[in-house]
This record gives sequence, C-alpha cells and structure tokens, in this order.
Amino acid sequence: MKIGITGGIGSGKSYVSKRLALHGIEVYDCDAAAKRLIRTSPTLQQQIVSLTGSLEKAAMSRFLLASEENKLAMNAIIHPAVFEDFRQSGMLWMESAIMYESGADRLVDKVVVVTAPEEIRIARVMQRDGISREKAQQWMDRQWTQEQVRQRADYEIVNDGKADIDQQIEQLLAVLDKIDGITK
Repeated sequence: MKIGITGGIGSGKSYVSKRLALHGIEVYDCDAAAKRLIRTSPTLQQQIVSLTGSLEKAAMSRFLLASEENKLAMNAIIHPAVFEDFRQSGMLWMESAIMYESGADRLVDKVVVVTAPEEIRIARVMQRDGISREKAQQWMDRQWTQEQVRQRADYEIVNDGKADIDQQIEQLLAVLDKIDGITK
C-alpha cells in the first residue's frame, strides 16, 4: 500500500514525516525531489529556463506567483518528472503539499492530511522562510483550502501544537497495519 502525506504550507507535513522516520518509514519528499531534479536534470533546466528565463529561486517564485497560467505551465514540467522519480524510488510513502492539485493522489492508495490553524501555519512559514505575512498568505492562497483537502483525505493528523503527534501517528500506523499488514 502506498500512502500520501499532504497538507497546506506550514501545516507540519515535514515534521510528521520526520516522526515517521522514527518508525523506520522513509517518506519521499516531493519538494526536495523537485529541487534535486531541477539541479541535476539538464532537460528540466532547459525547459524551466525556456519558460521562466532563469533557474534562480527568486525568479522562479515570482514567475509562479504571477499567474495561475504560469503555475500550471511550471507544474506541467516538474510534476511528471517528480512522479516518475517517485515510481523509481521504490518508496511507499510520499509527502506532497499539493497532493490533489498535482494529481499525485493517483500514485497512492491512501492520503493523510496534516492540519493546523491558519494563524499557526502563517507564523510557521514566516519564521521558516523569513518572509512577510503577505508573502506567506500568497503561498497559502495558491493551494487548496485546508477544508478542501481534509474532505478528500482518508486520515487526518492535527498539528496545532496541542494534540499529541506521536500518538496520532501510532493510531494511524495501527489502522494502516490492519488494512494492509505492512506499514513500512
């Protein structure tokens, strides 16, 4: 069984993935894979430069935030490469901020959404990336709402700073083990 982990920016997907590693579960990180593929694939580099004019992170960010069409054009280049890399990785768990928007949900059997209150998410993103509230909100606005994702996901982990993450992970793994018999 393949499992997807999703949640909006600042929800704590990466934190949950790190906690899963304590259970021996390796999680494929779509964001990290995209960055690695952009650094290492001459084909991707050429396609991105043709589209955005640059491989510089700030220039690509400006391009992505400029319009929905720009975002879709960039995604049409990067997502297929990341999906193929995931298939070849042999991993059973995948982390993607845009699981449904990208179509990555078609690569997994079950989806876990990590949720957190919007104000907590904004504060996390501002601190993590050293950006303004407005910029953090811009990135959040480019993603599906937390409620849209929650409605489609199979399981939820609440990362509000109060709920016990490890206990929720233990419960999730127990449920998945009953379904599949293998959670790793």
